[in-house]
Amino acid sequence: MTTNLAEQFLLDPDVVFLNHGSFGACPKPVFEDYQRWQLKLERQPVAFLDSRRGLEAKLRVARLALAAELGSAPENIAQVTNATTGLNIALQSLPLAEGDEILTTDHEYSALEKTLVFIARRTGAKIVVVKVPMPFVSADAFHETVLAGITPRTRLLFLSHITSPTALLFPIERLIAEARARGIFSVIDGAHTPGHIPLSLDALGADVYSGNCHKWMMSPKGSAFLHVRPELQRMIDPLVVSHGWTADNKEPGVRGPLGNSAFIDEVEMQGTRDPSPWLAVPSAIAFRHAHDWWRVSADCRRLAQETAERIRTQFGLDPLSSPEFSAPQMVAIPIPPCDPLAIHDALLADYGIEIPVFAWQDHHIARLSCQGYNTRGQMDVLVEALAELFGLRQRHRKLNTA
Repeated sequence: MTTNLAEQFLLDPDVVFLNHGSFGACPKPVFEDYQRWQLKLERQPVAFLDSRRGLEAKLRVARLALAAELGSAPENIAQVTNATTGLNIALQSLPLAEGDEILTTDHEYSALEKTLVFIARRTGAKIVVVKVPMPFVSADAFHETVLAGITPRTRLLFLSHITSPTALLFPIERLIAEARARGIFSVIDGAHTPGHIPLSLDALGADVYSGNCHKWMMSPKGSAFLHVRPELQRMIDPLVVSHGWTADNKEPGVRGPLGNSAFIDEVEMQGTRDPSPWLAVPSAIAFRHAHDWWRVSADCRRLAQETAERIRTQFGLDPLSSPEFSAPQMVAIPIPPCDPLAIHDALLADYGIEIPVFAWQDHHIARLSCQGYNTRGQMDVLVEALAELFGLRQRHRKLNTA
């Protein structure tokens, strides 16, 4: 990598942090802006949280900045605390009934798999899980496999854009268009996507898309969004009915109590909660622009792929996908069969490495995230640590992390 930005982050210098994908990491200037908003809140809570006294205008500024970054109109975006919440709002609003089918894949995030089971039990719909061909090397094979799962009963297509367990970048564009042509709802889990790849929500065309800002966009924890196409926004119901709810919200053109669409006010106006993470999103976007973060991302991608290849080579294992279908800054690296928790704990306790290690189907995986604060020296530590833990090299103490 050409530049290291570790000094811009608050991460513990004694930890080799290779798990940005789980909760992200917030740059110092963005965190300072976040705390600035929190301090304003605590100095005069009533005034700060009163929409008549300026809160709604501040929220609108953040919505405008995010919409411009993600290629949509601010009227189509509502703030939520995380992508799981946004997807639950949408999924629990869909008019599913007994006999309907929910089509999804075997690579989805476990919390959303549970959400689909919950919805199926409540509505009588059936979940159809497509097994994606592995290793993942062909967009056409993926498209045809998912397409083959569609039946006359398919009512909902639920896909990850970037998968959590396998760190794959699914080529979902054609499937979204196919779903629209067939009258099938498309709901996309974009938890890992904003800030990870360039994203234009309107061009993508999904009916529903929810993503986190706190992961790869690097805003504070608790900042995420729910994007719904305008034609479907009247269908959305909040998970919690609060001050933003409007009795005639299903009528065309109805505005919420704060003057936004009923969709935005019902989702966002949930009583007492701290809006500071959302208000700091513009700072995160500004930080990315100031540091040319797409260039940083390209450097990270090269380092992540190089490291994954080194680890796979030393173990003689095949990759889960070709590089073009791996998430740019996150790669699921196969490792030998093991007790995943024991390996995770040993990496952290003995080498100071924070990285998720888990079993997925018949694979054992170390999921490497590479962000602008990581170095080649840290990748060396990971490669050597895995070699030692699996007995390929003699174990020794303190590896260089410089």
